[in-house]
Amino acid sequence: MTIQKTAPHQPLARASFGDDFLWGCSTSAFQIEGAGSADGRVASIWDTFCATPGKIRDGADGQVACDHYHRWPEDLDLGQSLGLNAYRFSIAWPRIFSGAGRPPNEAGLDFYSRLVDGMLERGLQPWATLYHWDLPQALQDQGGWANRATVDAFVEYADVLTRRLGDRVRHWITHNEPWCTAMHGNLDGMHAPGLRDAPTALQVCHHVLLSHGLATPVIRANVHDARVGIALSLHPIRAASGSEADQQALARHDGFRNRWFLDPLYGRGYPAGTLALLGEAAPTVLEGDMQAIAAPTDFVGLNYYFPEVVRDAPSAGFLRTEVALPQDRERTDFGWEVAPDGLTELLLRIAREYQPGPVYVTENGSSYDDVVQADGSVDDEARRHYLVRHLAAVRAAQEQGVDVKGYFAWSLLDNFEWSEGYLRRFGIVHVDFATQLRTVKSSGRWYREFLHGRNER
Repeated sequence: MTIQKTAPHQPLARASFGDDFLWGCSTSAFQIEGAGSADGRVASIWDTFCATPGKIRDGADGQVACDHYHRWPEDLDLGQSLGLNAYRFSIAWPRIFSGAGRPPNEAGLDFYSRLVDGMLERGLQPWATLYHWDLPQALQDQGGWANRATVDAFVEYADVLTRRLGDRVRHWITHNEPWCTAMHGNLDGMHAPGLRDAPTALQVCHHVLLSHGLATPVIRANVHDARVGIALSLHPIRAASGSEADQQALARHDGFRNRWFLDPLYGRGYPAGTLALLGEAAPTVLEGDMQAIAAPTDFVGLNYYFPEVVRDAPSAGFLRTEVALPQDRERTDFGWEVAPDGLTELLLRIAREYQPGPVYVTENGSSYDDVVQADGSVDDEARRHYLVRHLAAVRAAQEQGVDVKGYFAWSLLDNFEWSEGYLRRFGIVHVDFATQLRTVKSSGRWYREFLHGRNER
């Protein structure tokens, strides 16, 4: 496509994004559902990880979380009241299968069937994510994603879910953030299963991408007029200085952080320069794998939070780069840089270099240390300002020709934030985890007014 620059955009208003633009929030099963052993659900790698001392900052787990498994009607009512027309959720694999070779769990399938019906009754278009990191522990015990058999298990899982829900769910995301599955889970050990081994991480990454490619035609076969994609965590990469060494570090880092996923998904194979850097850690790739990974998709999901500033670091692993944290940048209370222009930059780049068709911002949000006032309200002005500026960044990309078709705020609810436990809050709805009381924050109130056309930036 040709990206055309246009005049500065008009004041931010819902109508300017287009009548068919999707407005949603994203959630994930392990982070909100709770009900850790209800109705046949088995342990996931995150249950095991949480039970391992020192892995979760506050020592918490996801056994209750937001109790969404029991409170989902209330949560969908909140989404409807905000004015959303779409809702992105994930399905917990451990609710569906207890292990390879076992029949699917009808109670788990029935739960998601009721959940989807609840969305449709409230005018929320269901966007289902098949995998948001909660691999059944039984599969991890057999090698997890490093074992090629898990690819087959995922395809079977996708087949079962799409046969059951495909009459009502048209939009399917195979994987959420393969980077985190592979690298945080198996390279730096920050996430479950908590491994620190480069060859394992790279093999996991390859198998995750392969499972996406092999599941895609299965989903299409089961779902009339299916729309299939994947949600990637991508970052603008910026050099810490103008030096030649840092500029080369930028290229190396981008090859692994972004192009390692985008290039194979769009038929270019793994970047040759990155493969050369990996050496013996490179994954085993069988004949036909790359063709399978490049299965045509209907959209790409972009999860955007912050740019990465990198510098040359000759002794820092196979990339020889390290992430710098400049002190002169606005940051959330999580320490993540606030850079709305990075969202525009990524949207432009994806459209220009890969021509993926429609692009959806499938996650974007911020964590601040919210304070509940005496009257019970939560005035999260910083998050509201973050939301406004990032929506403006989406609109700026649209004005320059990018086919952005939807925005899903992360997240509807405060939730279990992985290795941070309950210490980080990303929701536009506050959750008191002791009482499960939900309170719409000022950011959520602004989003509601915006979606009802009653405010502008």
